[in-house]
Amino acid sequence: MNLLNGIAASSGIAIAKAFRLVEPNLSFEKKTVSDVGAEVDRFQAAINKSKSELEAIRDKAKVELGEDKAAIFEAHLLVLSDPELLNPIEDNIKSSSVNAEFALKETADMFITMFESMDNEYMKERAADIRDVTKRVLSHLLGVQLANPSMISEEVVVIAEDLTPSDTAQLNRQFVKGFTTDIGGRTSHSAIMARSMEIPAVVGTKSATKDINTGDLVIVDGLKGEVHINPTEDIVERYRNENAAYEAQKAEWAKLVNEESFTADNHHVELAANIGTPQDLEGVINNGGEGVGLYRTEFLYMGRDQLPTEEEQFESYKAVLEGMKGKPVVVRTLDIGGDKELPYLNLPKEMNPFLGFRAIRLCLEEQGMFRTQLRALLRASTFGNLKIMFPMIATIDEFRQAKATLEEEKQKLLQEGVAVSDDIEIGIMVEIPSTAVIADLFAKEVDFFSIGTNDLIQYTMAADRMNERVSYLYQPYNPAILRLVKMVIDAAHKEGKWAGMCGEMAGDETAIPLLIGLGLDEFSMSATSILKARSQIRQLNKADMEKLAAEVLQMRTTEEVIQAVQAATQM
Repeated sequence: MNLLNGIAASSGIAIAKAFRLVEPNLSFEKKTVSDVGAEVDRFQAAINKSKSELEAIRDKAKVELGEDKAAIFEAHLLVLSDPELLNPIEDNIKSSSVNAEFALKETADMFITMFESMDNEYMKERAADIRDVTKRVLSHLLGVQLANPSMISEEVVVIAEDLTPSDTAQLNRQFVKGFTTDIGGRTSHSAIMARSMEIPAVVGTKSATKDINTGDLVIVDGLKGEVHINPTEDIVERYRNENAAYEAQKAEWAKLVNEESFTADNHHVELAANIGTPQDLEGVINNGGEGVGLYRTEFLYMGRDQLPTEEEQFESYKAVLEGMKGKPVVVRTLDIGGDKELPYLNLPKEMNPFLGFRAIRLCLEEQGMFRTQLRALLRASTFGNLKIMFPMIATIDEFRQAKATLEEEKQKLLQEGVAVSDDIEIGIMVEIPSTAVIADLFAKEVDFFSIGTNDLIQYTMAADRMNERVSYLYQPYNPAILRLVKMVIDAAHKEGKWAGMCGEMAGDETAIPLLIGLGLDEFSMSATSILKARSQIRQLNKADMEKLAAEVLQMRTTEEVIQAVQAATQM
């Protein structure tokens, strides 16, 4: 098959050779060996190769990711030099005449089980180190290559079953020109990260890892959701022309970078950006962002083996606030859970993690972790225009508890003589239907709402947004969703508060006319979507969009809504 169809997750066109980022087959059989000396030598060679590889990864990580990330690989190198692990493996080979793969796995599993059963956190971390190192040594014994996204050093299109947020965060934009995955949707975190990094992406192809081999020439069409495998020269030439046309269109949008966002009848809205790290600020500024509508702080906690310190967090928040030079920055407190895990927290596995112990629920129980983040935010607040947002609030009691905790930490800092801004707005992310339904009650207590449509849609429609088999139910324009959005906006305005949206719907060209009509104040989206959205908004008349919104709220299906938007805007 030379063409795969998937979901257009991040705009743009990439043409490059494929790099398969997939877990290799590390299975093996127990064997009896006749030359135990040669087998020990083979094991030592695998250890030495692993050390060389880890040293290179560590040095690269120091330069590109920082000392904290590099420390993970230092720990792995220590494991590879530990005689308490290596000697029993060699003894097993010699005494039982077994192959090195079996001796390695048997001994390593024993240590992993032992360390994981201990209450000591350091020992549990050692179990994770041993597991990772064992996989690396085993790969060399079996002669298979472990993929490492941070070590990519030539222009490629990454092929994977899926990309975790930490995988995506390690992708080097200089070399990774695009990616495609078997699973995922437009609102999966890998897709969201791709948009923030301006990497073309197609997700949910179902068979990319089966149909594409490393070295194949691949075209990723992030505009149409197509992936071409080993295309003809004619197709390559056509895509080079399409890419040139797309770049020309982007150049036209770029002329609006210093403009404010007004409709044709002079109604102003704010176009802000969603970011994951301070490094994303360059994209926000280059794309004319009027603020940061969502700073996803969980990326500070990922790709490491322990919680970030208060000082590390303070420096990150300060950098973003200073970088935005007084423009609003909405920081979401830690939103871990669902498909975003922190292995070092050792949280129990759940049957349905998206509906489980996550986000504010986790933070209200893990008070030490929560208070550390709040202190860092409060200390940074004097360096810019900070707004704090609590995620996944389901009840007013949860909001009150979170706000009270914030106030306690503020008073402690003031008593310590630490300056804290007295002008911090406190809001919530509206992503649970129950919250939208009683938005009028929440509006009396919060300073603002930001509607998180990615989760609001999946919870309202009872359809997992990561499941392709029910993806047809992920309907941003469904009248049920639009009615909930209207309830939230109306409730905010009645109390003199503002309502924003930080879900992917905010940057959707079909949704934007409806959201203008519904009265949304702030649209927060991937930075790369801002200029296109600004261009679209300048052509819309708010009064006309209000009439359109009133009409679609009475419609029965998503299809009817889409047709009405197209007719009203000549899309």
